[in-house]
Amino acid sequence: MPDDPQERVTGNASPPPDHVAIEMRNVHKAFGTKEVLKGISLSVDRGMSGVVLGGSGTGKSVLTKHVVGLLKPDRGEVWVLGDRIDLMTGDALDRKRIRLGYLFQGGALFDSMTVYENMRFFLDRHTKLSKGEKDDLVEESLEDVNLPQTKHQYPAELSGGQRKRIGLARTLILRPDIILYDEPTTGLDPVSVRVVSELIVKLRDERGITSIAITHDLLAAEIITDRAFFIYDGRIIASGSLDEVRTTAHPVLEEFFEGTEAYGRA
Repeated sequence: MPDDPQERVTGNASPPPDHVAIEMRNVHKAFGTKEVLKGISLSVDRGMSGVVLGGSGTGKSVLTKHVVGLLKPDRGEVWVLGDRIDLMTGDALDRKRIRLGYLFQGGALFDSMTVYENMRFFLDRHTKLSKGEKDDLVEESLEDVNLPQTKHQYPAELSGGQRKRIGLARTLILRPDIILYDEPTTGLDPVSVRVVSELIVKLRDERGITSIAITHDLLAAEIITDRAFFIYDGRIIASGSLDEVRTTAHPVLEEFFEGTEAYGRA
């Protein structure tokens, strides 16, 4: 659902078309003397899945932290659902973030809380719903990831794949328009990789959720990707379908895909 135009934060720049959910324009970011992003530009349409590929230390996580407003660019523009999130502060930024979900690499569940308590924590903090309404949302979100039976279990009692799915359920509970995934399948066996990846696709197809996923996992990328972006040395050096990126004639890309595929066969 588009934002109220009177509340939009745009600066002096023109917003992207309404069908674009996320757009980064010539984004630069440095930490001290270290340049991490050196002019990143990308666009992801509403209801589509973007996947960011690249080696370690190339700026992938820094890129996604700009999308959720955790970092501000030194130069450039970051557009999210019609607003320049890089210009937003205070309550306006908080309202925008409610529409964004972020699935951390480890799931970021609280070990001392049951699954139910983990889920309720977000609702208690961000909503004024009644207990019954919160319980209904917990049940619905656990059903979304096919794990309703885990409600009274602790994270330590769950498998790695189950913890990832519970982390996703907790992200879903606030009904976001966009979800950012940080290595959603790291450390999982191939069956769990497929389960988690297909769940991301299901959310795109059934809920229209837009996503950006950081991943090294080619099986996950093959299932998830609508549009791929390959980042190297702070720049996007290839974009398009996964096959288009995979077959781009560039030594860094060739080394990445050959090495990743060989690792997957090992």
